[in-house]
Amino acid sequence: MSLTFETLKQQVADGTVDTVLACIVDMQGRLMGKRFHAANFVDHSHAETHCCNYLLATDLEMATPDGYAASSWQQGYGDYVMAPDLSTLRPLPWLEGTVMVLCDILDHHTHAPVPHSPRQMLKAQVARADTMGLTPMMATELEFFLFEGTADQIRKSGYRNLTPISGYNEDYNIFQTTKEEAVMRPIRNHLYAAGIPIENSKGEAETGQEELNIRYANALACADHHTIAKHAIKEIAWAGGLAASFLPKWHADKVGSSSHVHQSLWHGDTPVFHDPDGPHAMSQMMEHYVAGLIAYAPEYTCFLAPYVNSYKRFRKGTFAPTKTAWSVDNRTAGFRLCGDGTKGVRIECRIGGSDLNPYLAQAALLAAGLKGIEDTLPLAPPNDGDLYDDTTTPEIPNTLRAATETLRGSKMLRAAMGDDVIDHYTRAAEVEQEAFDQAVTDWEIARGFERA
Repeated sequence: MSLTFETLKQQVADGTVDTVLACIVDMQGRLMGKRFHAANFVDHSHAETHCCNYLLATDLEMATPDGYAASSWQQGYGDYVMAPDLSTLRPLPWLEGTVMVLCDILDHHTHAPVPHSPRQMLKAQVARADTMGLTPMMATELEFFLFEGTADQIRKSGYRNLTPISGYNEDYNIFQTTKEEAVMRPIRNHLYAAGIPIENSKGEAETGQEELNIRYANALACADHHTIAKHAIKEIAWAGGLAASFLPKWHADKVGSSSHVHQSLWHGDTPVFHDPDGPHAMSQMMEHYVAGLIAYAPEYTCFLAPYVNSYKRFRKGTFAPTKTAWSVDNRTAGFRLCGDGTKGVRIECRIGGSDLNPYLAQAALLAAGLKGIEDTLPLAPPNDGDLYDDTTTPEIPNTLRAATETLRGSKMLRAAMGDDVIDHYTRAAEVEQEAFDQAVTDWEIARGFERA
């Protein structure tokens, strides 16, 4: 459940709560921040606190690569303001006496929102929809693998001999997932008690692969729910002696993990994607929105697949799409129409991997869809059959290097988000590619050690 600030003050006074996590969301979609003594938070720090501005200019290793205009060694790495959004206060039942709050990131001097902050990027696109009288509603699916041993133990072993928690494909398998309830049941129940509207969990289509589904919500709440759930899954798995990994492709012979994003637009209580007289019950507005998603998909792929490994899951016959087409309930397409012929009609983007930052992904999808509406883009007929073998349909960029260039050159995203924001995330993609280009992999050594 969510907490009011008044309730939090009462819980601090009676000793129920002693710790407040004040968290920002970094570029990679992780929670960063501080643990406050609860008394200090309710007395002072609920208004604001501070963090180093390098937190929005790092890579996965928390290194400080050069090339960012917003923060650098030359500028001295100053502060950002962390402004707690008290509407996001919630208990964390898996941590004793602890609540958390998400913070927005503001400029230290002007107190203006930092435009390349992930939460602000999504807020900007939601505000754009609001000017059109529209409320974006979204839902994300979280797929991940559970491994034997904690992440610390696996790291100390050099990430070798990884052993998934199960030995066979467990897609929808109740017997196998019963064996995993020691960790999955606490995940569902703790998150529900934290105010995350959990629907269900299930086995996914690989050994040790899980899926968690959360009920749809407005776009910002959806991204908040996703981020908190991903963090909780890792912590609860760790507490249970296991490791949860959101790496999209951990083994060449295993199916990868995705994060599908379901989207619709509403006006008040009315789903404006629905028209009972339209094809498949799709409104004309929905057609324009989907046309925008498809037209600009190569330009925003970087926000759905941000790392070199992200592109390893785009393989034929793995349920990960390779084409930008849309279809009616066809899982080989990049975009799948769900709820065909019903009031719940919506579009599912299947491109994103489990490693996406939901704020960036949803912001980019909204930017493309809204542009489609603004320009009344026509929607081509749906594709059917096996799209993996369709040679007439445009492909999703199949490497980070290719996606970086389409991001760099996107006039649509630059207009929607600003040049500084796109330059910032283009640099982030370059940093990931540069790090990989300098690495020597096990594959290279095994292939060429003797035979080269």
